[in-house]
Amino acid sequence: MTEPSNGTHQPQRGRLALLIKAARMYHEEGIRQPEIAERLNLSQSRVSRLLKDAQRLGVVRTTVVTPPGFFSELEQAIAAELGLRDVVVSEAASDDDAGVLSAIGAAAASYFESTLASGERVGISSRSASLLAMVESLAPIVAGSAEVVVQTLGAVGNPTMRAQATRLTDRLAQLTGADPIYLAAPGVVANRDVRDGLLADPYIADAAAAWRTLSVVLTGIGAATPLRTSWGAALPQADIDRLSSMHAVGDVCLNFFDGNGAPVDGDLRNRVIGIGADDLLAVPRRIGVAGGAPKVDAIRAAARGGWINILVTDNYTARRLLA
Repeated sequence: MTEPSNGTHQPQRGRLALLIKAARMYHEEGIRQPEIAERLNLSQSRVSRLLKDAQRLGVVRTTVVTPPGFFSELEQAIAAELGLRDVVVSEAASDDDAGVLSAIGAAAASYFESTLASGERVGISSRSASLLAMVESLAPIVAGSAEVVVQTLGAVGNPTMRAQATRLTDRLAQLTGADPIYLAAPGVVANRDVRDGLLADPYIADAAAAWRTLSVVLTGIGAATPLRTSWGAALPQADIDRLSSMHAVGDVCLNFFDGNGAPVDGDLRNRVIGIGADDLLAVPRRIGVAGGAPKVDAIRAAARGGWINILVTDNYTARRLLA
């Protein structure tokens, strides 16, 4: 014989039916809460409680649908994997130098513009095709101009690359309404005595002092692989061979590190005129702009070592970082 119902489930079922009805009216039909209250003969506060309960019980579920060309899940995965504060992944038209540079340059410009706060003190490396692509993509920033833009590495490489050092600092300062601070010195010199002598120059000393006050730094990531090195235009072959013997895989502003991100010490760092490890790691936002298959190991190591805490890259490189 069937047990008589105590009827306790009926009020619960009735409330659930009311909750579903209110949720459909609000979320599917776009009816505002006052009208729902009037139609259902309820108070607005009760309608509000019903809608909150609909979410709590899973009757209404919020989902984020990512449009094509955006990679939020990939960005979150890389940030978690490498311990980064933020990751921006851009869609490259092709997996070659031109496609990657165009994509990450535009993405870095957009990210920098949208996150730049008024009065920021910005450092920029002199040696990066990625940063040049970023600055070329950047529009003048009228809301929240920066205070200063500081060159963080002396000029390196051939005359064209040396001219690029001043150009990057000058152009970024113009676009952000900031005062430029140049580093009128070579990036690598013959020995430590020459470096110390140049750092005693008042103008160079002013730039070096400004490194300790930066709120954000923009940098490329140098890399060395068996097939290609981005150090060839900047360093003598003897230095490259020495770095290879110490298992260096990358650099940020000519601060060299191994595959785990640990610093690679040697005579070369004593000859570099640029922001050192202590000052660099003290900058709150360290934005690395880099992409391409040859740089995957260096990017990963730069993140592991804390040399960067924000990464702007392309979708091809991003997937390799997780492979």
